[in-house]
Amino acid sequence: MSTAPTAQAPHRTAGARGPRTARPRLGWAAADSWTMTRRELAHWARQPLQVVVGLVFPVMMLLMFSYLIGGGRGVEGDFTEYLVPGMLTMTMAFGLEATMLSVTQDLGKGVVDRFRTMPMTSGAILVGRSVADMLQSAVGLTVMIAVGYAMGWRWHEGFVPFLGAVGLLLLLRFAMLWIGIHLAMVAGRPELVQAVQILVWPVSFLSNAIASPESMPAWLGAVVEWNPMSATATAVRGLFGNPGAVGDSWAATHAELLAVAWPLALVAVFFPLAVGRFRNLSR
Repeated sequence: MSTAPTAQAPHRTAGARGPRTARPRLGWAAADSWTMTRRELAHWARQPLQVVVGLVFPVMMLLMFSYLIGGGRGVEGDFTEYLVPGMLTMTMAFGLEATMLSVTQDLGKGVVDRFRTMPMTSGAILVGRSVADMLQSAVGLTVMIAVGYAMGWRWHEGFVPFLGAVGLLLLLRFAMLWIGIHLAMVAGRPELVQAVQILVWPVSFLSNAIASPESMPAWLGAVVEWNPMSATATAVRGLFGNPGAVGDSWAATHAELLAVAWPLALVAVFFPLAVGRFRNLSR
């Protein structure tokens, strides 16, 4: 009496994804997030001009404020050493526009809706966007530091404080990108990004990145000192050992505390808003 052949599991070729249950959920989330990150990084090779413009623009701003416009009111010491940390801080804010544009373009082309129909972790789209954004910000920060060094700017407090300053700058960028992701999903279209761009510039210049608050009217100086960008710029100058016109206000004397507290507070607000908005898309 013959027996029926035993059913065998289908052969899996190398690289085949297989059932979602074959790997822990956290593993699939990491794999999906890395896939979306590689998608964002692939855009760099396909759109090199956009990447170059994003790197060159803050460099042009630094050179313009240093050599053409000048400044330094209320600043004691070398203005270049005061300006470079401020421009590094402003560069972290300027990246918000690129984040918004990328997200709104994906929304407008239906790319996000297409990804949402695929068997992937829903949060991987946002994680991939944020990881690629942070990598691009790190590259831009490296370029700006190199240009500042070529201009004569130096840090004077050793390598560990230098890494601490870079960490604070990237923490601010992390907070700004989640603001950008949320606002992009609220705007929905690239055309509406321009309205937000109009607001980015005043908020950026309403800080101590370029001029000291002590050179401003008292009421304006108080507003500037409580700007999250001012806290980061002041803390970074202290870690770099660069000159800064630090007043005796609470915000000025506790800049390093605020440089951590402000970004964490912004992330605590805008991260859940962005995730909630993303989940409600196409409902």
